[in-house]
Amino acid sequence: MKQHHADVAVIGAGILGLAHAYAAARRGRRVVLFERNQRAVGASVRNFGLPWPVALALTPLYERALFSRQVWRELAARAGFACAENGALFLAYHADEEAVLQEFFAQAKGPYELLTPDECAARSPAVVTEGLRAGLFSATELTVDPREAIRKLPDWLAREYGVILRFGAPINGLAFPHLETPSERWTVGHVFVCSGPDFETLYPRVLAESGLIRCKLQMMRTVPQPAGWRLGPTLAAGLTLARYDNFAACPSVTALRERLARELPEHTQWGIHVLLAQNALGELVIGDTHEYGLTFDPFDSERANQLILNYLATFARVPDLTIAERWHGFYAKLAGQSELVIQPEPGITLVQNTNGLGMTLAFGLAEEIVSQLSN
Repeated sequence: MKQHHADVAVIGAGILGLAHAYAAARRGRRVVLFERNQRAVGASVRNFGLPWPVALALTPLYERALFSRQVWRELAARAGFACAENGALFLAYHADEEAVLQEFFAQAKGPYELLTPDECAARSPAVVTEGLRAGLFSATELTVDPREAIRKLPDWLAREYGVILRFGAPINGLAFPHLETPSERWTVGHVFVCSGPDFETLYPRVLAESGLIRCKLQMMRTVPQPAGWRLGPTLAAGLTLARYDNFAACPSVTALRERLARELPEHTQWGIHVLLAQNALGELVIGDTHEYGLTFDPFDSERANQLILNYLATFARVPDLTIAERWHGFYAKLAGQSELVIQPEPGITLVQNTNGLGMTLAFGLAEEIVSQLSN
């Protein structure tokens, strides 16, 4: 085998792997990035494309999310992919939902605004105003198209920092400081394993003992909206208020969750909360479900997709809801933790994002991990 050398090897070219490659390369390290597929096809391209700091606004991870947000803005400009600073709008149609918004607003420090129904309608032409009590706007949220961003970032890293790209190169052997692919042997100074929900391949025992499971989600994308119609901010409603950690500190969220479990038992069963986002192509991205386990049916549920669309209709109307694509994705999940960082042996760090907010946290998490190793 041909012999190669690098300071840092990153295994996995999803957003977490790209973030570690970026954090190491900008410190002057010689970085090689391995991806077993010809392009990244996992969770990093199967999501809304929402760096979403508001989801962590009342948690210790908020600053990490804001750091990641800034990196997204910078890299979009430098690597040439679309990044809209369009924010998020949460809509309340019930008294308990309105109470959660008010309680969040009273506690949170950030660019948040409580809005009247008319003010909500002025922010987005999609807002259903019938029965609307209030809204909360957050200015921190971004929207990228993950298909575009995850495709462009590796090539930009190669041009800007000389990151060596090895797509279609599965790691067949890892015995630090050596790695092997089917055609090459590398000697490296440190390895970051960022393999997403595929956590059995390289260190199956270590990761099995961690308690990691998978989350399966289902999502949809519409055709581009006609005549340049724009959604404005990403929209969400009561199911999202009941789900995200940032609202967990609000006293009224308990009553909200209890009501939703009674009134929408199927949505609760499927772990559904509904976001509506729009990318630069004009397509609307809609989702999603949450199923937890290690092995799942390969078949998606059209009933679950319909439940998502039924709930969407209660708070948003759009010109063309023709669905162009449906898909499912997986991410790693560890209850009560935002990430799992393990060093199974000297020179190797396994990194998993474990709360489904990889687009929101990856750059901040990678910066913290790489800076610690650099000191």
